Amino acid sequence: MKKLIIPLSMLLYFVFALSISAQNTQKTDTTQEKQITQKVQKDSVEGYWKTIDDVTHKPKSVVKIWIDHKTGKLFGKIVKLFIQPGKNPNPVCDKCDKDDPRYNKKVLGMTIITNMVRDGKKWNDGEILDPKKGKVYDCKLWVENGKLQVRGYILFFYRTQTWLRYKGKI
Repeated sequence: MKKLIIPLSMLLYFVFALSISAQNTQKTDTTQEKQITQKVQKDSVEGYWKTIDDVTHKPKSVVKIWIDHKTGKLFGKIVKLFIQPGKNPNPVCDKCDKDDPRYNKKVLGMTIITNMVRDGKKWNDGEILDPKKGKVYDCKLWVENGKLQVRGYILFFYRTQTWLRYKGKI
């Protein structure tokens, strides 16, 4: 019976080749995981969204949207304001109904989206407050092409805004 002797250089080459193969597999898995994560984030309503003023078309605020995992309902809170020169740097909701707990409260930090319920890929049956006008509307939210569609409506009349994902500093 002959003994099989593997030269040390061949053994090292074999170990090195296995190591490279494992690294490439790990990189492929990581890339796929990142792509899946990015797709989920792109389609998710959760996160930070920049609102745009309908009249000036300038950024107005950043709203953080999250799901309360105890109730399964979705909420949104203003976490940043883009204040135009000459405007009040600390606006309050002075046009909210006086019986609304947000009346005369600071807009920054205010929860403006409440009690949204998931319906497939959309969220509805909740409300949204326009703190500038003090009006509360029924609301529907969904992501379309990576942008958040926010629809406020009363009966058959509605207006839809497009909010953009925000990646800047809060």
